[in-house]
Amino acid sequence: MAAPERDDTRALTVVMHTAFFVLLSASVARYLARHAEGPHTPWVIALSVLLAVLYVLGPALGTRPTPRRLGWLGLVVAAWALLVVLAPSFAWCAVPLFYTGLRTLPPRAAIPLVALLTALAVAAQLSLAGWADPNVLLAPPAVAAVATTVFVVMQRQAARRDALIADLVRTRRELAATERREGTLAERERLAREIHDTLAQGLSSQRMLLQAADRLWDSAPGTARDHVRTAAASAERSLAEARRFVHDLTPADLAEGGGLLRALNAVAERETTPDLTVRVHTEGSPPAPLPAPVESALLRIAQGALANVREHAAATTATLTLTCLDDQIVLDVTDDGRGFDPRTTAAAGSGTAAGERGHGLPAIRARLRQLGGTLTIESAPGEGTALSAAIPLEPR
Repeated sequence: MAAPERDDTRALTVVMHTAFFVLLSASVARYLARHAEGPHTPWVIALSVLLAVLYVLGPALGTRPTPRRLGWLGLVVAAWALLVVLAPSFAWCAVPLFYTGLRTLPPRAAIPLVALLTALAVAAQLSLAGWADPNVLLAPPAVAAVATTVFVVMQRQAARRDALIADLVRTRRELAATERREGTLAERERLAREIHDTLAQGLSSQRMLLQAADRLWDSAPGTARDHVRTAAASAERSLAEARRFVHDLTPADLAEGGGLLRALNAVAERETTPDLTVRVHTEGSPPAPLPAPVESALLRIAQGALANVREHAAATTATLTLTCLDDQIVLDVTDDGRGFDPRTTAAAGSGTAAGERGHGLPAIRARLRQLGGTLTIESAPGEGTALSAAIPLEPR
């Protein structure tokens, strides 16, 4: 129950309790003023005290219809009924008792109780008037009907409001859980892309270098040691990249300064081997500076594409071309490798060359999708591959 609703209920309860004791006191005073010497006076006083004590004990029993609460309500009604029989003026105490019964019992049980209390009050007032007074006959039922209707309607509205609040709270919790799941999936996707474009490439390169060193260890120990040192340098760079992407920081090549073009040259230099030559070309002048997310995405796309060229294309030459237009920046990665049929691998998410492997294309597509970019792939078996990633830019 909300705090304002609790305050309203508490205020209504205080008013009803106060009204009960005011009416009880007024009835006792009226009876003593007119019948102080009557034979029923001790009984009336004793029953009034008993009714007051019982009423005071009521709040300690709560409002739920437990056996103790129902027993208490029965005693209160019985004490009041005896008082009404002995002194009809106590009938006015029925109004606060309506509220007590309606709070304790469900409507289908409370309404008959209210009807019984009303009938007793009418009978007592008619006996006191001595004739069939229409006001006495009709006023108590009308008051009881109004009080009961208002209370039941308020209770139903409160129940509907509580159900609505519970539904809103449940929906809010479900939405928060969905957002947490989406955030977790997005973070997993980010880590998968970063691992593919950094650690996976580094480990692949290190494996190739160490395998070459193993083959040349006896015949060309100097060359083998060069391969081991290169593998160690690759491992050191992969470690630095791992530390940076775990904290979602700028890629190491960009963090070193010099912008995207310098980072692409660094990547091309590392990917160049005796079997593969990687070149970098630019067309147009990139805006200075490019947005950091755009630079990071293009660098990771270049790394992922070159990793696929190295692993799958069997190419001798690869070229990175950065084209800077007024409204977009485009990175083209081309190779002279074996090529593949894009129609058979696009859905599977293969690399720039043939094969249904890894996170290559899915990672590239995801990066471009986040920035509103597009990916175009042109390839054919035996004719190499051309990958084009375009990212829109803010107007200068």
